[in-house]
Formats: sequence, structure tokens, C-alpha cells
Amino acid sequence: MWELMLAMLERLGIIVAAAFIMTRFRFVRHLIERRDISSRHKLNVMVMFGLFGILGTYSGLAVNAEEATYIRWAFELGEGEAIANSRVIGVVVAGLLGGWAVGLGAGMIAGVHRIFLGGFTGLACGLATILAGVIAGWFYKKKRLVNLRTAFFAGAIAETVQMAIILAMARPFDRALQLVESIGIPMIVANGIGAAIFILIVRNVRDERERSGAIQAQKALRLADYTLQYMRQGLNAQSARATCDILLNETRVDAVAITDRENVMAFAGAGKRFHDTNEQIKTGATRKVLADGKPLIADRKDVYCGHRDCPLQTAIIAPLKMKDRTIGTLKFYFTQEDAVTPTTVELSHGLSVMLSHQLELSEVDRHSELAREAEIKALQAQVRPHFLFNTINTIVSLIRTDPDKARKVLVSLSRYFRQNLSGANVTETSLGDEIRHVRAYLDIEEARFSDRLAVRFDLEEDVLFAKVPPMTLQPLVENAVKHGIKNLEDGGEIVIEVKKEGDRAAVSVTDNGAGMPEERIREVGKSRVTSETGTGLGLANVNRRLIMYAGDDAAMDIQSSPGKGTRMTFSIQLEGGERK
Repeated sequence: MWELMLAMLERLGIIVAAAFIMTRFRFVRHLIERRDISSRHKLNVMVMFGLFGILGTYSGLAVNAEEATYIRWAFELGEGEAIANSRVIGVVVAGLLGGWAVGLGAGMIAGVHRIFLGGFTGLACGLATILAGVIAGWFYKKKRLVNLRTAFFAGAIAETVQMAIILAMARPFDRALQLVESIGIPMIVANGIGAAIFILIVRNVRDERERSGAIQAQKALRLADYTLQYMRQGLNAQSARATCDILLNETRVDAVAITDRENVMAFAGAGKRFHDTNEQIKTGATRKVLADGKPLIADRKDVYCGHRDCPLQTAIIAPLKMKDRTIGTLKFYFTQEDAVTPTTVELSHGLSVMLSHQLELSEVDRHSELAREAEIKALQAQVRPHFLFNTINTIVSLIRTDPDKARKVLVSLSRYFRQNLSGANVTETSLGDEIRHVRAYLDIEEARFSDRLAVRFDLEEDVLFAKVPPMTLQPLVENAVKHGIKNLEDGGEIVIEVKKEGDRAAVSVTDNGAGMPEERIREVGKSRVTSETGTGLGLANVNRRLIMYAGDDAAMDIQSSPGKGTRMTFSIQLEGGERK
């Protein structure tokens, strides 16, 4: 018995080799990875594991229990002979990986073959093989692979059932009993170990693929992180050069190039001295990719640049696209013709898709910035008629009562608009310019309010460089004048403060005028509101432009109560801080 045990364990080397070969097939890998497979693939799995069971039959030992002899490689059996074999392993593994249906299919293939092979146990062993696939299916786990202990017990139980069926069906009974006593324990142990070894190989294959996938995913994420900051600038010489350097360092290629539709924008790696940037595309292979938008593998004659000493032998050329329109190419070069592997081909295709998406993001960013600037200018256009409307009202009222003062207001207005128009074509200005703008505006308003209006500036000069949207501060001051102190007989005061608070410039406009109730505060600055003395556009536009320009942190805050004045504040990130 122990001699048979050792011989059976020696046969496990065949199991290991066969298991390694079988796990190379795609449909077996899909089964290992617990994917849903088609009926055709299931049939392929049944046939493959059924043939594996037949191999286990032929690689077994022909046993004559009465004569206590063993014959290696049993191709035919005498009347009194049986086989000590590893047939059950293939059937059991089929059931463990694919469920009872796959196990049953593999068992029928291997079992029917065993019946026709003959021997006094032929029918019993054939039926036991079919039943083994069903038994293994009972241990099947749909979402995960079984562990090694379960695989061992499934193989051992299937073989134990086979021994029981031999005793129940094989005749004469004495010969069947003698056979089971001779081969029972060795086959139960060996086939249990064999099933566990097969599952161990399967688990290693799965873990290897998962590790490889994790490494590739990590590399892809790293490359995406490295290249995003450049490619979101659009396809230009600077972004192309930085991307080529990154890809050369992170991939196993000899050179990398990026082109637009006409010229080589960047080249890095072997042969760089033969490939100038900004030169026209020379190779027909690149023009073919630009024309049809499909990647290709180019050989030496397709990548030949005209320099005999250029070391580049082959290349993978993949398109760079924006909205299905090919705008350039990504090229991976190799100095050996056999260096192109399926992995590098797949990598190049994946990277070209990733870079294409990043270029599309750059286009989205560009359109978003254009839309943002257009909306800012539209809002500025709303503010200027608003101010002009209010100023004309002032001049109309002065023409009848004081023509000289009206003339001075018109001069101040022309000075104001000269400064205002100087910033008409920009989307940002400094707080210092805004203060000068406010002073020009107040020159106009002082003509109306005379001694009733006092203005105090509290400014920290080192923060006046902070950038804000044009026409931000003047509407706040105008609001304080029109809605705050207009109805005061005397003692009206406006305080304009610009101070540094941490890494932000804090701006406030405070008046001691009429104030407003809580419900009014909730409306002001959020949307257009009904106003007796203006259009109601000023504060809402200022708040909107501040948020568009510098984020929610720059939104206006209004504090007020009836009869106690109003304080309007906002803050802007100073240069060197991160704008949100």
C-alpha cells in the first residue's frame, strides 16, 4: 500500500504541469476570476476537464490485487485488473470551479471513457466519476474560490464514494474488497492532495493577475496624476515635452514622441539627435494614423527618418483624439524589432485614450473660462448703465437749482468714466485701483450731499495689490450713499476699510444710515430686489462676480439693523494663497 501511495504521489507532477497549462486558457481564467461565462465556454471547460480526467486515467497504475502487481500507464486492462488513478481530480476541480453542471459534464466525459476501458470495476468507476462532479458542485462558491482544505476534502470524499460504489457493484465481491483494501487509502489521500494542489495553482494564478492588475492600475493612476497638470493646458510644445519626459521615465520604451496633425511637438529618448522638434511629420505611418484614427505597429521602413545611424527599429503609434477628431499622435519607439509585446501595445492604447481625455478636459476648461469671462463682462455691462442712470438723475436735479455745480459734476463724471473705461477690457483689477475709482465717484456724490456726507478711509497699503473684479467696491459705496445716508439731515458717515486678515484682504464699507431689517438682508446681494432709488442690480451683481471670481469664500456678508446703519464685507485671497 505504501509503495502504491508513493507512486500515486509521484503522478501529481503531471497534475501540476497540466494545471499550469490549463490556466493559460482565457475561458479557464474567466472561470477562475468568477466571471459569467457563455454556454460555449462552459462546454469548453467541461471538455477540457473531462480530458484532464482521461489523462488521469491513463497516467494511473494498472493494479492486480490478487497478484499484488502494478503496471505503470494503464492503456488496457485485463479481466481481473483495476486502475489506481487520479481521474477524479479533474472532475472534482471542474465542480469546484464551475458548479455541479460543469462537474457533471466533465464527469460524464471521463466516466464514460472509463466504462469503455473495461476491467471488472469499469462500470462502478465510471458511475462514481460522474457522481464525483456533482459532489464537488456541492462545495462550489459562486463569489469566491474554495480554500485548500475544502478542495482536499472534496477530492477525498469523491474518492471515498468511489470505493463504496466499487464494493457495492463490482463482482466478485472478494476481489473488489481486496482491491479497495489495496488502493483505497492511497487513492483517497493522493486525490485529495491533488485537488488541493490544483486549487492552489488556480489561486496563485488569480492572485498573480490581481497583483499585476493592481500594479498596472497604480502605474496608470500615477501617469494620469503626473501628466494631467500639463495636458490640461492643451496640446502645445511645453505640455508635449513634459508628457514625453514623464512617459519615457515611467514606461519600458526607448523613445517617446507626440505630434499634432502637422509637426513633431516633442521627442524624448534614443535617437533624439535625429528627430528635431517642430519639424514636419515625415513618416507615412504617422499620417495614416492621423487619417483613419486607428493605432498601428510600424516596422523599420515605416519609422525610418532618413538618418542611417538612427537606432529606432519599430514603433507603436496611437491617435490622440478630441470628440472623435484625431488631433495628433502618441508614439512609442523601440530599438529592437521584437521589443513590442502585447502589454506595451495595450499600454500605449490605454495611455493615448487617457491623454485624449485630458486634452478634452483642457478644452472644457477653456470653454468654461471663456463663458466665465463673458458672464463677468455681461454683469459689468449691467453695472455701468446702473451707475450712469443714477448719476444722470443727480445731474438733472442740479441743472435747475445750481448749473455751476452741475457743470462740475459733469467734469467729475467724465473723469470717472475715463478711469472706468480703462478697465473695460479686463476681468480683474487691484484694490488700489478700486479705491481710486471710489474717490472719483465720491467727488460726484459730494456735490449733492455737501456737508451731510463724511467719508473716512482706513487702508493698509500692503494689501492694496490684491486682485478683485472691476467695479466691485463702487457699487457698495453707492449703496451706502443712496440707501444709507441719503435721508439723513446731517452726520452721515461712510467708512471704507481694507485690512489684512491672515492670508486674505478684508474689505468693508460701513455707514451709519437707515439700516435694513433681517428679511431685507436675506434678499439683498442674492437677487434683484425692488428699489425706490435704483435698479436693484448693484449688490446682486457684485456678489455674483465675487463668487465667480474667487469662490464661495469671497461672498459678501451684510450686517444691518433698522436705524443703526449697515456694514458690508468681503475678503479676497492674497497672492500666494490657494483660491477656492
